[in-house]
Amino acid sequence: MAEVQVKEQEGGKNKQKKQHLRVDFTPMVDMNMLLITFFMFCTTLLSPQTMQIAMPAKDKVDDDQANKVRESTAVTLLLGANDEVFYYLGLIEDVYENLDLLVPSSYDTDGIRKLLLEKNKGTYELIQDLKLKLKNLDISEEEYYAESGKIQEVALKETKIAPSVIIKPTDKATYKNMVDTLDEMLVTNIGSYAVIELSDGDRYLLYQKTSNPEYLTEEQLKQLD
Repeated sequence: MAEVQVKEQEGGKNKQKKQHLRVDFTPMVDMNMLLITFFMFCTTLLSPQTMQIAMPAKDKVDDDQANKVRESTAVTLLLGANDEVFYYLGLIEDVYENLDLLVPSSYDTDGIRKLLLEKNKGTYELIQDLKLKLKNLDISEEEYYAESGKIQEVALKETKIAPSVIIKPTDKATYKNMVDTLDEMLVTNIGSYAVIELSDGDRYLLYQKTSNPEYLTEEQLKQLD
């Protein structure tokens, strides 16, 4: 509680009475406490979450076996211009031999989501059951992450049925395209995915598929000339 004193003025017939003004700062203290609580709560919500990316161990499999694993489970997404998205399965060398393997898709439910659900069949259902238990408070959040991690590890390393998704955004893709793609990873319960830079080979594939020279680098454009 702050107090402000007003001095009475000297002189004159009518002398002003001495006044005491009190300013109540109690509401400001309450407001500060609310702000502190708000920022603490937002900091907790904004804590980053990471997902494990598992790769075959080199000391356990030879190169031929590793290529077969990547070929059977790898899904590469190319995020293009004008909300375009393409995907191919397996290795990029196969796409060079057959350009039809580079498939145009979309961000709709019948697009990349349908593809990822098909590739993640089996693992998706198990994690959905865990999400339902978490929603019903049958398990804690810690138990959910522990159990879902075990399911993903088995699917990636033992049964080798879970896909490894590689996301490659182009310079022409928007921020919304990237957010929508990452949302699809969460919706379809993909446990192994990575965002990497577009290679020159991917750029040339997009150019062949769309005839859009904007996908090419300056060096590649010079070679075409």
